[in-house]
Amino acid sequence: MMEIKNLEKAAQRILEAIKKRERILIYGDSDLDGVCSVIILKETIKNLGGKIDAVYFPEREVEGYGISEKGLISLKKFSPALFISLDCGISNFKEIEIAKNYGFFVIVIDHHQVLDELPKADIIVDPKQRDDQYPFKDLATVGIVFKLAEKMLGEKMTSPLRKNFLELVALATLADMMPQVGENKVLTEEGLVYLKNSWRPAFQVFSKIFELPKEITKVISILNVRDVENNLPASYRILTESDFRKVEELVEKLIKKSKERKKEVEKILNFIEEKIKREDKIIFEGSKEWNFSVISIVASQLCQKYQKPTFIYKIFENESQGTVRVPPGIDSVEWMKKCKELLISFGGHPSASGFRIKNENLEKFKECLIKNYEENNNLC
Repeated sequence: MMEIKNLEKAAQRILEAIKKRERILIYGDSDLDGVCSVIILKETIKNLGGKIDAVYFPEREVEGYGISEKGLISLKKFSPALFISLDCGISNFKEIEIAKNYGFFVIVIDHHQVLDELPKADIIVDPKQRDDQYPFKDLATVGIVFKLAEKMLGEKMTSPLRKNFLELVALATLADMMPQVGENKVLTEEGLVYLKNSWRPAFQVFSKIFELPKEITKVISILNVRDVENNLPASYRILTESDFRKVEELVEKLIKKSKERKKEVEKILNFIEEKIKREDKIIFEGSKEWNFSVISIVASQLCQKYQKPTFIYKIFENESQGTVRVPPGIDSVEWMKKCKELLISFGGHPSASGFRIKNENLEKFKECLIKNYEENNNLC
C-alpha cells in the first residue's frame, strides 16, 4: 500500500530515539494544526515509554512563522537531541542549518508548499514533495502525524486512544480549512462523532457551552484566541489540561478575549474599507497599531467580501510580518516567489500564506505583486 514518503523512516527514527533514551524536542507551529500535532506525537511517545524533553511554540509576533533562531537558541542546551518540527520547517533553510550545527538530528513534518528546493533536514515528511507519490496531497499536518502515530504504535493503538487522536485530527483539519474531501472527510467525520463523548476535559467543557459537533467552528474560534503563558498557547494548555475546573476558567477567559478580538477586527476592517477603491487590483494594508494576532481574520474577511488578493501586515521596528489570503484559482506562494528577492521569508498554502519583509521593501513588494498579477493574466 502506498504511503507518504519518509513516513516509515521518521517512525523508525523516533522509535530508535525512545529505545536509546535520546533527548527528544518537539517544535510546533502555534496554530491549532501545530498544537494538535504536538499533542498527538507527545502522547504517542509517552504511550511507548518515551519522554519529551521540551515542547516549543514560537511567538509569531516576535519570531515570525516557522522555526526561529530564538527558538533554536533556547533549545540549544538539549543538544545532542532529536528535533522534530511539526506544521513548519519546509521553508526554514537557514534555521535548519543552524539546528544541524547545534548537533540536532532534524525531522521536518509539514504540509505546506515546498519552495524551489528542500531544506537540509535529515528526514522530511511532506506529501507536497515533488517526488512523493502519495495520491492525497491535502492532509493537514495533524493527519500526517496521526498516520505516523498509527505506524509507531501498531497494536498499541487502542480504540480509546485512536478515538482521542481523531477528535484532535477533526478539530485541527477543520481549523486549518483543509478541503473536506477524500481522507480529510473520512478522518474529520469520524473524529467529530467522538467529540460528544470525549474523555478530554476540554471537549467536555465545550460540550456544556456548545452543541457538539454541530458548533465546532465556535470552539475553533475560541481556541484561536491568542493567550500565551509560559511560552504555551492557550489551545495547548486547554487541550492538555486534566483539571476540569482549570479548563472552565481558561475557556471563560478566552470567551471574554474573543469578544474583545471581535471589536478589534471590526475597527481594523472599518479603517481599511474606507481606503479600498474598486479599481485596486489587490488589498495591501499595514499598521504599527494593529494586533498581529487578528490580521489573519481581517485578511480572510476582506478577501471573502471583495474577492481580491489581500495582504495585511503588522509593522514592527525594522520589518513587517504579513498574512495573505487569495480567491480560489490563485496560488499566493507561487506569486510571492516572483518577488522573493524582496522578502526575508515566505510560505504556506496557495490560498493562505505569510511573509516577512524589511520595511523599506514594502512599497517595492506591492509594486512587484501588482506587476506580476497583471502580467500573468490575474494569476488564475
